[in-house]
Amino acid sequence: MNAALDGYFEYNSNHPSERVNVLRAYDVSSDSFSLNQADLVIESAPDLSAGRRVGLRLDFQFGQATEALQGNPANELRPAVYRNVFQAYGTYVLPVVSRPLQLDFGKWASAIGIEGNYTKDQVNYSRSFWFDYLPFYHEGLRASYRVSDQLTLSYWLANGAQQTEDFNRSKDQLIGFVVQPSPSLSWTLNYYDGQEHPDVAVGASGTSGAASLQGYPLQAIANPANGHLRIVDTYATWQATEKLLVALEADAVTQRVLSSSAAQRVGGGAAYLRYQLSPAFALATRVEYLEDREALFSGAAQYLKEATLTAEYRVADGFIARGEYRRDASNLAFFPTDTAGVLRTHQDTWTLGLVWWVGQKQGPW
Repeated sequence: MNAALDGYFEYNSNHPSERVNVLRAYDVSSDSFSLNQADLVIESAPDLSAGRRVGLRLDFQFGQATEALQGNPANELRPAVYRNVFQAYGTYVLPVVSRPLQLDFGKWASAIGIEGNYTKDQVNYSRSFWFDYLPFYHEGLRASYRVSDQLTLSYWLANGAQQTEDFNRSKDQLIGFVVQPSPSLSWTLNYYDGQEHPDVAVGASGTSGAASLQGYPLQAIANPANGHLRIVDTYATWQATEKLLVALEADAVTQRVLSSSAAQRVGGGAAYLRYQLSPAFALATRVEYLEDREALFSGAAQYLKEATLTAEYRVADGFIARGEYRRDASNLAFFPTDTAGVLRTHQDTWTLGLVWWVGQKQGPW
């Protein structure tokens, strides 16, 4: 059993009138003491050395980040049902030839994109534009096969991107691999294909008694869209020295409304550096670029850039403090100010983040 608490205070130099830091995934509140996450993780992992092929993991999440991460009504038919269940999956490890094949069923955090949910495991406090845009979670079946010590293959069959319950008859798929030529170097490549347009919606009256028994009525959508979402995602991490970590990410996303429609595209990437100056103190930086030509991410056709500098101090085991400066910029006047209707081409934020965690789980959560 493991628990974490993550909170922050953030100042936005634009003084947005609604006190919202736009295009942020988690640190969305300006000029407010904020509870970002309160987490409870329960895990019993498989252990082949002990003859245990069965595993179970449950992650419960509460707070501001939960509202950003979980249960968007655009993706979920019943968002409130699953909102606080970040992950819930069971594992069984099959013996295949000389290597194990791991199967997971349930809801799991997406491995598309280099950044993840738990702040303690990231190099910066805030998350990138790409973390905000790429899928957060999936529900379905996934398989992982370790071909060798250097190569692991993955396959997913899921309801969709951020769909605990499927809203169409189509299933999404991912094929990926992780190459680790040495303990200090890792490269991941993912290809994701899915149909993210609903063919049912919550309506005034259901079409069947079974739908009503689930607690909500469904109505079929006439002539639903059938275009596909395709994501090519790759990232690499290199522990160059004992103190220096380097990471790179690149992403290309295409979306079609109809199978015959022209593709809408988002592309770009991010670069990360982290240097451990002392056992207690580290500096990290992130720069990224996101080309949102068809307004799929931000709602405006624009080119976004971002630079972040983070100072981390490890107060004690299980407690870190991060001070962070971040500048978001666009080729458009997009970011709100203290005057309604007046926008700027940038926003600058200063953040103090505090993260605590306890439990027996070692390494990234």
